[in-house]
Order: sequence, then C-alpha cells, then structure tokens
Amino acid sequence: MLFERTLYLKVLSMKTEQNHLQDIAEIRSIMERSTKFFSLSGLAGVSAGIFALAGAGIVYTQFGFNPDSLTYTVDAETGRNVILIAFGVLFLAMSSAAFLSQRKASKSNEVLWSSPARRLLANVAIPLFSGGLFALIMHFYGYSGFLIPITLIFYGHALVSAGSYTYNDLKVLGVLFIILGLMSVVFIQYSLIIWCLGFGLSHIIYGVFMHIKYER
Repeated sequence: MLFERTLYLKVLSMKTEQNHLQDIAEIRSIMERSTKFFSLSGLAGVSAGIFALAGAGIVYTQFGFNPDSLTYTVDAETGRNVILIAFGVLFLAMSSAAFLSQRKASKSNEVLWSSPARRLLANVAIPLFSGGLFALIMHFYGYSGFLIPITLIFYGHALVSAGSYTYNDLKVLGVLFIILGLMSVVFIQYSLIIWCLGFGLSHIIYGVFMHIKYER
C-alpha cells in the first residue's frame, strides 16, 4: 500500500511538473509575441527576390551596367538610372511585403500595425536611410560603382537589426548580405552578379525556407 501511494505521488508530481513547464512555455510564447513581429510573410522574400532580378535585368540590358566592365566610377547618367531602378525595386518589394504580411496577420487574427511592428520598422529604417543617403553622396561625387556594395552592406545591417524584433533567421541572412557586399567591393567587376545573388537568389531561397518553416 505504501509503495502504491509513493508511486502515485511521484506520478502526480511528474504531471504537475509537466503542467508547470507547459505553462512556462505558453507564458514565454505570449511574451515573445508581445515583443516581436511574427506577421512577416516568407512569400514577401520570394517576391522581393523576383523584383530584384527583374530590376537587375533592366539595368543590364537597358543601361549598360555590364558585369564585365564595372569600375568604381560610373558615368552620372547610368548611376542616376540605376538609383531610379533601385528605388522602384524597393517600392515594389515593400508594397508586396506589406500586402502579404497583412494577409498573414488577418489569417492569424493579429494586428499588422502593432507595437512590435513599429519597433521593427524604426530600427530597420536607420540603416536603410543612412545607407541610401550614403549611396546618394557617393553618386554625387562620381563613385556610382559603389552603389551595389553600399546597398548590400547597409541592407544586411538592417536585416541583422530586424532579427532582434522578428524571426532570428533574418540575422543569418543579414550577415550573408554584408559578406556579399564586402565581396562586391573587392570584385567590383562582378558586383552586379553578386547583387543578384544577394537581393535575388538569397531572398527567394530565404522566403521559401521561412514559408515552409513558419507558415505551412
């Protein structure tokens, strides 16, 4: 009888401990959702990659931004056209990200423009704005060839910062962008190809990975 009672108490203790662990996990999940933005859609990365590849194709075919002839200095007109295409790609990518994230938030009965979303946007805006301003300054002084490395590096820093306010996987992608940006400085003649690997291929692969991991 004593053995059965002891066994019963042990089983009850184990169940109580499991309940406590489950409660702790639920509390942790609630706290994490209150501080991080999880409505970011993986498909947004796919669409951003497609827009980037399309933009690179236009730059290559229409404006002579050829991978085998790029230098640190590019003529002003070509640099200006590249900047316009880059802003166009950025606008389309952000618009699709907002639309797809809104759709994901609606499915999860969550609010898109939440406090975590505002913190995410504020911290991403700093490296993006400073990088864009730096790119314009370099273009003004005739070093338009640095536009590609600048966009890769500063966008990478933006992703690393974003990883603290949404999925941590973004930090890995951000580090990859920074590495690609540094590579494009050294191998400037291949910078357009490197840019396509970053903003195009990496975005698509990451988007598919995130969609499978978090949304299916």
